[in-house]
Amino acid sequence: MRNSPDDRLFDNVIEALRSAKLLQARIALGLSGGVDSMVLLNLLASARGAHPVQIHALHINHQISPRADQWARLCAERCAELSVAFQEVRVSARPRGGESLEAIAREARYAHFRAQAVDAVALAHHMDDQAETLLLQLLRGAGAHGVAAMPAVRVLNAQSGLKLIRPLLYVTRGDIEEYATHHALRWIDDESNADVKFDRNYLRHRVLPLIAERFPGYRQTWMRASRNFADLIDLAVEVAQADATDALQDGNLRIAALRELTPPRARNLVRWHLAQQGFPMPGRERLDEALRQLLQARPGAQPCVVLGPVQLARHRGQLLLMPTAPAPPAGWQIAWHGERELDLPPGLGRLRLDVTTGAGLSQKLADQAGVLVRGRLGGDRMKLAPDRPSRTLKNLLQEAGIPHWQRDRIPLLCIGPNIAWVAGVGLDCRFEAQSGESALQPHWEPTDR
Repeated sequence: MRNSPDDRLFDNVIEALRSAKLLQARIALGLSGGVDSMVLLNLLASARGAHPVQIHALHINHQISPRADQWARLCAERCAELSVAFQEVRVSARPRGGESLEAIAREARYAHFRAQAVDAVALAHHMDDQAETLLLQLLRGAGAHGVAAMPAVRVLNAQSGLKLIRPLLYVTRGDIEEYATHHALRWIDDESNADVKFDRNYLRHRVLPLIAERFPGYRQTWMRASRNFADLIDLAVEVAQADATDALQDGNLRIAALRELTPPRARNLVRWHLAQQGFPMPGRERLDEALRQLLQARPGAQPCVVLGPVQLARHRGQLLLMPTAPAPPAGWQIAWHGERELDLPPGLGRLRLDVTTGAGLSQKLADQAGVLVRGRLGGDRMKLAPDRPSRTLKNLLQEAGIPHWQRDRIPLLCIGPNIAWVAGVGLDCRFEAQSGESALQPHWEPTDR
């Protein structure tokens, strides 16, 4: 690396692109208008002189600050000066219950980043950002994944292979500001960055300056620490993959295999499995309690533990992962008027009725008595065979192996007042179509995660 700030920053960017095999790539820069992203814009534009890299800038206008449109104009003007394609995307960040405005804004940004038709998205995070992130994660009691903080490169969209790259992660805020001043760059100072009611700002303005007085090299030291934690994560993934060789069965983890592992390895394997399915990580205490219930429940039990957006359930000797869905409304019902598809209440998916001949429900009986789709009620019964008595739906669901937590989510199709079909159970024999008769064949399509 060369010695001047200009040379060091440019060399860092080129090396970051080379390491990620992006020197001939299409890159979208997340351009906020702050000093960090404006410097990275300048550096990436300069990189085009030596390498066939293609750059365009993406500015996400959250419309939060009264100066938001001014920021967008500044970004557009600078891109025009550098002959860099520019795109502004306006989003509306409205927090939902219990969520912060900062979290909603970040979610909106990353949704647009993931949708980019490029090879990589470049963000201007630097070494000071990394230090703040590491300290925040420690204060929140994060595990190795959190303390490893931000990687220099990671996959942003597994389907498209889109990468996220941070070319300035190994330079300091001071170097970036010195570069910006030297090149007389214009940038935006977001007024919210001075508000110490936000945890990150409090650390930046109140805590880290005190640490810097006593430990001036803390940024570099913490960067090494985060990389060490990243190595531990890689090792944990290798251990989980080895354990999964024996533990995975039909895409699910076997309860018996989890019982054979030590608690740390069982937790590690479940965390890895959650990550593979795209679920967020639960806290250690909650995961420990979930595993205790799932592994120690009596034989034949079907415990189901909700951990925020994911449910962990035990069924037929396997650990199932399912998205947490809202409970269906009490007493829900939908009248059928000939539609080929019926949208069920939120979280229940849809019901498709295909027209067939001789196999399924009698179209004639359905037209005569009317069709209603609903959820379970107490006392429901069905008759599955002419030579057998009717039986309670509860017993039939048990025999079909449908776990108790799914039984209230299964749609029932009634002809007149009687149940004619239940997903996972079958047809009531009294409503089966005769040979050659027009029939309806129901198919339940549960909501996918």
